[in-house]
Amino acid sequence: MNFERIFENNKQWIAEKLENNPQYFEQLAKGQTPEYLYIGCSDSRVTAEDLMGANPGEIFIHRNIANLVINTDSNLNAVVQYAVEHLKVKHIIICGHYECGGVKAALYPSDMGQLNSWLQTLRDVYRLHQDEMDAITDAQKKFDRLVELNVQEQCMNIIKIDHVQRSWYKTGYPHIHGWVFDVRTGELIDLGLDITGLFAEVRKIYDLKPLEK
Repeated sequence: MNFERIFENNKQWIAEKLENNPQYFEQLAKGQTPEYLYIGCSDSRVTAEDLMGANPGEIFIHRNIANLVINTDSNLNAVVQYAVEHLKVKHIIICGHYECGGVKAALYPSDMGQLNSWLQTLRDVYRLHQDEMDAITDAQKKFDRLVELNVQEQCMNIIKIDHVQRSWYKTGYPHIHGWVFDVRTGELIDLGLDITGLFAEVRKIYDLKPLEK
């Protein structure tokens, strides 16, 4: 994209919005009430609003390389806290995508400098599911499966976060969802993860409100 063209595109976008709704920006400036927090990959091919058909104000978004939920990531934790405590989102979506460069880098390790520490989380996903992963002989299927398993593990990491658990016990929300976007077809795939069941398996380890004895 030509750099100068960006501002021309912006003017055209403004004109189109105002033509359809003269109060569009006045309404937009009043605030946001999204029901969804979307945590996705920074990949330039994967834009949340486009693939979900959403409008501005409907989705609160956080993106990073390979859609990771890392407990020491202050940026991620601030986003989750704000979304849950202040915006009171009803759903948190972890969305990975096939052909993810971060996942591929973890699948075929090499020294990538500063990225090594970030990719370590992805390599840990492989380690946790090593038997299943090593049993897959087809390279493409192995790549795709690691994308899916990464989404599952990041959903698990979300439910370990204190802001999320407090909201669960107080309101029953947010619901956690694991999705994958297939860049090869445009399809958005719900992995159908049983988050309640997955959490039950590790509840005694991560629950911040221990089960009554």
